[in-house]
Amino acid sequence: MSASDYNPPDTPLEIIHVDDWLLVLNKPAGLLSVPGKGEHLADCLHARAALAYSGARLVHRLDRDTSGLIVFGRSHTAQVALNKLFSGRQISKTYVAMVGGNPAQDEGYIDLPIIVDWPNRPRQMICHETGRPSQTGWKVLRRWDDRALMELTPVTGRSHQLRLHMQQIGHPILGDTLYAPPELAAATPRMCLHAAQLGFVHPGSGAAVSFTAPADFAPE
Repeated sequence: MSASDYNPPDTPLEIIHVDDWLLVLNKPAGLLSVPGKGEHLADCLHARAALAYSGARLVHRLDRDTSGLIVFGRSHTAQVALNKLFSGRQISKTYVAMVGGNPAQDEGYIDLPIIVDWPNRPRQMICHETGRPSQTGWKVLRRWDDRALMELTPVTGRSHQLRLHMQQIGHPILGDTLYAPPELAAATPRMCLHAAQLGFVHPGSGAAVSFTAPADFAPE
């Protein structure tokens, strides 16, 4: 990615929650979660978070063009505890997406293994022989003539999983320049995928917590 290809939004941090253990932010679309290679890709949510909250530590990430909730640990102890929750699939994650077309059913489940498409990186592809198990639940929230708003619940957390799974069932995400056909990739000014909810057991208090942030492309 060249400097001309990366123009991250110059907006203040949107803080959803902060305490001695956690920092939960709503990442804007177009901002890297972590720095890329080169000075021109240094600006990212992690760098901005660490500048505002000394010691903010990365736990997970979202694609550059995906918006939504990201949680940081505020100490090494918190980071380790949160990493265990993520690796143990003890985090509930819900996304919303605007997709092309209308699914025939109101809900469904996708179980298609994913592997990196090496000649065409960063694209991923479905491979039943060597792909890693990947599962996504989905539900239609609202329909229009040419598109639908969907709730997506990833069981696994593979790179580009939701984007590829939606393409595979014939309903690619609007604005997705990697997996949607040109007319749908150009249909919206941003990729319409947003991490809307995160829930887990707070590593400090032991209480169940849940955080939400609405998608800017979802109608009220």
